[in-house]
Amino acid sequence: MEKPVTTLESHIQAYLAYLRDEEKSRNTLSKYEYDLRHFIKFLTEAGGGEPDKAGGLTELTKEVLRAYKDELCQNYAAVSVNSMLAAVNGFLAFLGLGLRLKQLRIQHQTFCGQEEELSREEYGRLLTAAAKKKQSNLNLILQTICATGIRVGELVHITVEAVRAGRADVLSKGKARQILIPADLRRLLLEHIERKKLTTGSIFLTRSGKPVHRSNIWRGMKNLSEAAGVAAAKLFPHNLRRLFARVYYDIGKDLARLADILGHSDARTTQLYVMSSGREHERQLNGMDLVARSA
Repeated sequence: MEKPVTTLESHIQAYLAYLRDEEKSRNTLSKYEYDLRHFIKFLTEAGGGEPDKAGGLTELTKEVLRAYKDELCQNYAAVSVNSMLAAVNGFLAFLGLGLRLKQLRIQHQTFCGQEEELSREEYGRLLTAAAKKKQSNLNLILQTICATGIRVGELVHITVEAVRAGRADVLSKGKARQILIPADLRRLLLEHIERKKLTTGSIFLTRSGKPVHRSNIWRGMKNLSEAAGVAAAKLFPHNLRRLFARVYYDIGKDLARLADILGHSDARTTQLYVMSSGREHERQLNGMDLVARSA
């Protein structure tokens, strides 16, 4: 009896199934699948893996992998290169091929670009713009993310019960944690619950009664750009979470505690959140007064 052909596609699906069993998030699965298909496309065009044959990667060599890494370096930023290599390395390890590519060494950046950072002043203007447009639901969502550090995908856990208790139990990325709701925010949310006559469940709902989706929030923020006088490139929900992180860290300088609040497994991720802007870095350098007035 002839042995059935094992296609490369079946290997990819088996690997994705393995990642699902490991309880990786849907976003992680999508990212890995995209990166693997980019890798397979390269192999097909380079003739380095014969994806249509049994096994799919039986002729893969270290030289082909290096060529793929070079291709990535020419077209992507270093962080993206490492992310794509991580997907490939995991896939190759899953297949037991004994092949692996070293990731790029990236020097730690001490500040982020001013064009990326949402300032506290800009956040205030964003709330004012939402209030003037009578978008009270969006206004409260922005304040909830920024005052608690919650992920936009975790807003569904801000329920009537959680607001009344002053804390929300969140299960995300395989980790359970509690989100404390500050007193001033809790007062506003209780007023919202009373106004909307909500009795149970998530408090941020669309007109159809479904929990608000991240795309609704993203679009709402972008629409406030002109009225708030804030660059649209800065207006996305995750930047509110980063603003929370910077303000919290500036008060207590407790990185480990902040990592717990944000739900980070690795404090190095939290370090990226509290990175000051280039403007602040420039102010510190100018304040050192180490340059003579004349040469």
